[in-house]
Amino acid sequence: MKAAAVVAFVAPVVAPVVPFTQAQVGAYGQCGGNNYSGSTTCIQGFECHAYSEWYSQCVPSTGSPSTAPPTTAKPTQAPTTTKATTAPTTTKATPVPTTSTSPVTSTPTTSSPPVSTPGSNPKLPSSFQWTSTGPLISAKNDGRNIKGIKDPTVVQINGTYHVFASTASEAGYNLVYLKFEDPAKAQQADFFYLDQAPLGYGYRAAPEVFYFAPQKLWYLIFQDGNAAYSTNPDINNPAGWTAPKQFYNGTPKIIQDNLAGGYWVDMFVICDTANCYLFSSDDNGHLYQSSTPIESFPNGMSDPIILLQDTANKFALYEASAIYTIGTNQYLMLVEAIGSDGNRYFRSWTASSIAGPWKALADTEANPFARSNSVAFPDGAWTKSISHGELVRTQPDQTIFLDLCEPIRFLYQGVDPSSNADYNALPWQLGLLTQVGAPTC
Repeated sequence: MKAAAVVAFVAPVVAPVVPFTQAQVGAYGQCGGNNYSGSTTCIQGFECHAYSEWYSQCVPSTGSPSTAPPTTAKPTQAPTTTKATTAPTTTKATPVPTTSTSPVTSTPTTSSPPVSTPGSNPKLPSSFQWTSTGPLISAKNDGRNIKGIKDPTVVQINGTYHVFASTASEAGYNLVYLKFEDPAKAQQADFFYLDQAPLGYGYRAAPEVFYFAPQKLWYLIFQDGNAAYSTNPDINNPAGWTAPKQFYNGTPKIIQDNLAGGYWVDMFVICDTANCYLFSSDDNGHLYQSSTPIESFPNGMSDPIILLQDTANKFALYEASAIYTIGTNQYLMLVEAIGSDGNRYFRSWTASSIAGPWKALADTEANPFARSNSVAFPDGAWTKSISHGELVRTQPDQTIFLDLCEPIRFLYQGVDPSSNADYNALPWQLGLLTQVGAPTC
């Protein structure tokens, strides 16, 4: 969840039972995280689970009330060059008594969206300039006490934008869906909170949506303490998202071994003609990749390998990876970093295979893919962070195809730099970048 909704498969820390007079956090409430100043003790029957350095939540347990682990200050280190690494030998994920099964395929209740046919696209430039809107999508005053809208994923079909995003509140994280035709009127769209669907309550964050053409199903990939997915035959029916299933039976061992205070976050899927690949991060300088044959998806994900790593500065390869097909055997990868000023920005790489190797494109603070120093704000700069977001796709299938014959558009999260609330109470909002000087076909 990059930027704000960070997840980990971390064992809860249990403290001795405290007197009843101590303030206790209710079910699914926040109980810890950087800059959090509230109670760290859950009500009876719940325990404080650390999903990230920024967020701990009271989740059901059979034990006594527990408290959140210590937290650390927000990092502001400068990034260094990221190097690709040879894939290490991995071990099997730790089994638990749950298994993943193939979803039942069904025909969409609406006409199938366009399927991409990657061909010749203009070459990407070596540097990028952008113009940004002001905030387009913000938390609504609808009684849910949501503080921020974050981590958007977006497809545009026949002129309609379909957006899924994380909702952040003291009660926890979940997902929201909205659709609109005019971005300037996005805030007027109805918000459908996906806890109203079978997808349900509990920790869900950092979504990615795509249409998996072989099964004629929409997939929503997200984090729930594991790498999870939900399916739906009709993207226009937000109540149709199924209960979550997981790609793994637990946190894979290679990720457990490398977390070192980080958290397993920000899952992203892309497929070519042979395989589907799952990317994820650990907020500790590692980018992971696993795969399964396309005919087996979503089952059979391999043990992850470390695709990229930065051992000198983990904040240079932090989270929120996204990978796009930009032509025949041409791919673009974005990863969010934390700059020397403590603000978020995006770096980029290209490759001729999803499996790599990946070559740096625009990947520094001076020459980023997207950073505040490469963005013009005609209506006034409202954010210094260009954080977790996604490029707008008009062909929404599993190839995650990006049409470079049109200027790139980037739906991202930003926040007022003067905000000083607890991290999970920060008023994150969504804005839209549009590429300046894009090549034409």
